[in-house]
Formats: sequence, C-alpha cells, structure tokens
Amino acid sequence: MSAETRNSRRTLQGVVVSDRMDKTITVRVERLFKHPKYKKYIRRHKKYLVHDEENQAGLGDTVDLGECRPLSKNKRWRLLSVVRKSTTSGGVQ
Repeated sequence: MSAETRNSRRTLQGVVVSDRMDKTITVRVERLFKHPKYKKYIRRHKKYLVHDEENQAGLGDTVDLGECRPLSKNKRWRLLSVVRKSTTSGGVQ
C-alpha cells in the first residue's frame, strides 16, 4: 500500500467517554451542520470504538483517530494521538 493511499484515510477528533475495556476506548465525535430549512446550526454526535494498543488515552482526553481495517465486530478506528489530556480525573458531561 502506498503512502498516499494510507494518508488519504479519514481522521476524526473526539473526547474519550469510556476507557474501561482493555486496548479499546469509546470516543464521542461531535459535528455541526446547518439545517436545510431553518438555517440553524445543529450539533450531532456519534460514538466510535477505537483501538488503543498501549492504553494511553484516559477518560475525558481529546484524541485523534484514524480509519483502519476492521479489528473486531465494531472496531474500525485506531488511536493516532492524544491531543490534550483531561485536567479532571472525573467523568465527562
């Protein structure tokens, strides 16, 4: 596989909402889009299961994730980097 093909994969950024599984985190990704009729911006979110090989991401961290081959039934994303560590040790709102 060439470098251009590998670099053209989708990347997303989100917040870790669960890190209870081994080598897997749940990441909430939010997106904004404009309503076609009312022209108001609407916030929508989706949760992804992300492969975290070294268990380096914690609850509340902001992370970058990249698309990859299917790793399990639901995991199709891989952790690329931790953008910002969480300042609180508690949960995410």
